[in-house]
Amino acid sequence: MQHSETMFVWQDASSQKVKDDCVSVLGRDGRKVSFSLWWIFCDGKTKRECYNFLFEEWSSALNIEKGLKAVEGIKASIRKVIHTQGQGIELTIIGVLSGGHVLLEDVPGVGKTTLAKTLAKSLNMDFARVQFTPDLLPADILGSSVLNPQDGTFCFHEGPIFHRLLLADEINRASPRTQSALLEAMNEKQVTIEGQTRPLPAPFFVIATQNPVDYQGTYPLPEAQLDRFLVRVSLGYPSKEDELKMVFERQLSDPLDDVEAVMTLEELIELQLQLRDVTVERDVALYMHALIESTRNHRELALGGSPRAMLALFRACQTRAFVKGRTYVSPDDIQALASPVLAHRVMLSNQARYSGKTTNHIMESIVSDLRVPT
Repeated sequence: MQHSETMFVWQDASSQKVKDDCVSVLGRDGRKVSFSLWWIFCDGKTKRECYNFLFEEWSSALNIEKGLKAVEGIKASIRKVIHTQGQGIELTIIGVLSGGHVLLEDVPGVGKTTLAKTLAKSLNMDFARVQFTPDLLPADILGSSVLNPQDGTFCFHEGPIFHRLLLADEINRASPRTQSALLEAMNEKQVTIEGQTRPLPAPFFVIATQNPVDYQGTYPLPEAQLDRFLVRVSLGYPSKEDELKMVFERQLSDPLDDVEAVMTLEELIELQLQLRDVTVERDVALYMHALIESTRNHRELALGGSPRAMLALFRACQTRAFVKGRTYVSPDDIQALASPVLAHRVMLSNQARYSGKTTNHIMESIVSDLRVPT
């Protein structure tokens, strides 16, 4: 679209005429601009100031439209393969776009591993899957130095953690020693092996799965590990129609084979940076902090949310607002993400655990008791 100052006729036309001209021109290109905000800003301003402001608003609308189109493309790719009723797909996308890691906790066979593979193909990311077992060693994930018999030197062979998307399948079946091999990687995007620090490729994500029903032969993830997952997601069972659709789609071929990348890695990184510009007003941030503070003082919780939890909620709310087509975070985003982002980070007191309550129940109670900013 060409920008010409002839569309802004300040001198010989009323302000309403100017506004109508702008709406008409931009409307032909399908762009949505905050004209109410522009209308207030331009009152008493010069032609050049109004032009610059409108151009910035138009450019912002372009970026938002491009980003939303990319997000819808990711959703569409995943829904070709995974059929689910809940918010599992959207929460997984929110986790990845926020630059965080995702814990998929659900019963076997609902598509946790398939979701991770589909996401990797949609985002054009190299993918590695590690089946966590009790005999798995840290070197099996990180890599190790191997002797070259020809010249007697050691050569480092990278492990699967050097892929951009690592699927840690049934992560709670590995020993605590092996689980801890992921701590540095998940928090600092680097690993230290044999005294040498090696950076991981960017972007880097861990998607881990675990079965919440079968605990025999498992090692529960410690709080330090759980706190590094941005969201905990449950896919749930599909509806009757979705399950029938899944069966017939797989009658002759696997839909996963037909999934194509919807964006490049450069576009993914650009989108992640764009999400940081989503506005969070101070009163909304205070509401967010009040939620975190309530988990620290709740009588039925032995452990509340950490500062990392506050940062995770902040980032996730920015991403959700963008996914919903907004450039600002609202209390609705905080309420919707309270359980997925915080429930796995807090710990029940003994009394609450024996009474049959869950951390999801506690988070819902805290959200309902907090005063919502207006």
